[in-house]
Amino acid sequence: MRRDVIVFDIETVVDADAARRLLHLPELTDSEARDALSDYFLEKTDGRNDFPRQPFHQIVAISYGHLIREPGEQGQELIIRQLASGGTKESSEKDLLDGFLQLIETRAPQLVSFNGRGFDVPVLKYRAMAHDLSCPRWFSEGDKWNNYDTRYSPTYHCDLLEVLSDFGASARCSMDEVAAALNLPGKLDTSGGEVREMFESGQIEAIRNYCETDVLSTMLIFLRHQLFSGALSTGAYQRASLGIRHYLEGECGERPHLNEYLQAWPE
Repeated sequence: MRRDVIVFDIETVVDADAARRLLHLPELTDSEARDALSDYFLEKTDGRNDFPRQPFHQIVAISYGHLIREPGEQGQELIIRQLASGGTKESSEKDLLDGFLQLIETRAPQLVSFNGRGFDVPVLKYRAMAHDLSCPRWFSEGDKWNNYDTRYSPTYHCDLLEVLSDFGASARCSMDEVAAALNLPGKLDTSGGEVREMFESGQIEAIRNYCETDVLSTMLIFLRHQLFSGALSTGAYQRASLGIRHYLEGECGERPHLNEYLQAWPE
C-alpha cells in the first residue's frame, strides 16, 4: 500500500467561457451562460438531466486530507498530517490544479474519494488539459493491474462510492446517506447545490470550508472501511480517529467550520 494517502474533494461551477463557446452566444453574462448550458443539457437528455458534463466544470476549490501510513505493533497505523485546501481564495483554477498534480508527481499517493472516478477525476483531467498542464506520473505509476486508472484496484485510487456499492452491484448511496447510516457527520449547513450562488456572490472561502468538511466525512468513512476490511486493527482505527479529533481540536480556534464539524461528530 502507498505510504501517503490523499483524501480529496473538489467544488465546481459551470465554466461560463466554455458555455459561451459551445452555445455560440458570446454576449451572455456568466450567470446567463451557466443557465443556458443547463438548458442545453436538459434538452440533450430529453428533459432528464440538466447537469453539465465534466469538461464544463470550472474548479473553484480542491481540498484534501493528508494521511500517512506507518508501521505499528498491530499492523499499519494511519496518522493525519494535514487538512487543507489548495492555494488561496485568490488562486486561479490553473494554480489549484497545478498544486494538486504536484502532489501526484512528488508523492504518488493513494487517492481516496467519494465518486471520484465518476466526477472529480474526469473533471481534473479535462481541466488540466484545458490549462496545458501535465502529470506524467499519473500514467506511468504502477503496473497493468494497479495504477491510477484501474477501476477495480484501490491501491492508487479508492473511490468509496464504487467500493461500497460493489462497483454498481448494489445501490449507489450518497456520501451524506452513508455518513448518516454510520453515525458520522455528513453535510452540515451547506450542500453542493449552493456552490454556484456562493461563488457568484464571492464567498470563495466558505466554499473552501465546505469542501474541507466533505473531505472529513470521506476520511471518516474511509477509516471505517479500513477497519471493516482488516487493513486497520481495532486499536489502530481508534487511534486514527482520535488523532483526527485531536487535530480538529487544535485547528478549530482559527477555523470555526472545523469546530462545527467536531461538535457534530459523536464521541
